[in-house]
Amino acid sequence: MSDFEGLRALVTGGASGIGRATAELLAARGAQVAVLDLDPSSVEKPLRGYRADVTDDTSVREAVAAAVADLGGLDVLVNNAGIGAQGTVEDNDDEQWHRVLDVNVLGMVRVARAALPHLRESSHAAIVNTCSIAATAGLPQRALYSASKGAVLSLTLAMAADHVREGIRVNCVNPGTVDTPWVGRLLDAAADPAAERAALEARQPTGRLVSAPEVAGAVAYLASPLSGATTGTALAVDGGMQGLRLRPVGQ
Repeated sequence: MSDFEGLRALVTGGASGIGRATAELLAARGAQVAVLDLDPSSVEKPLRGYRADVTDDTSVREAVAAAVADLGGLDVLVNNAGIGAQGTVEDNDDEQWHRVLDVNVLGMVRVARAALPHLRESSHAAIVNTCSIAATAGLPQRALYSASKGAVLSLTLAMAADHVREGIRVNCVNPGTVDTPWVGRLLDAAADPAAERAALEARQPTGRLVSAPEVAGAVAYLASPLSGATTGTALAVDGGMQGLRLRPVGQ
């Protein structure tokens, strides 16, 4: 496919995981792609890497300005940078709450603020935010993370309403548990990594973890000019976790 031919895209958290898979897919489909990341050292051509800390407004504005100058404009923003957290509402202190909300919610706000003036100049402007199944389903031991992603879902809808008449579409993807380096680190820290992986796989009706390229495919769908009538949408990429209620095997 070449639906992104001639378009310029920026992907935050694009050095690994979902962000890297997304950046590579957009580039393969014709886009010029800039990656913003805390450590862009692994980013290779045709991608362009820029260091940015989404918790620092100056860092974000400088990186976005540099990327847009090099790309010659901006058509697509993928707001993907984020961090995780485990525990019930009792388990994370105020500092952790502020940290996760600063990255997962305000980080998207800072990048969008810096990108919007450039997106307004595009005839195919789109923003895709990485949300989560945690925004729409109650998951155990994910109170802080779920709160942050619930905010991302609401932010996506509000942004879609604010900018639709400017020709800027805003959507989000809601992945289930994705086989990424972050999930790998959680599994490594578990008392029984094999049992923990089996439990995560079992809670998704497909019986396996979601892959980063599968999420990237959903992001590309929402960002593509071919989806010009799609805005204010949350697209689940969760192996059926949100919508399906299967009977036990054998019944």
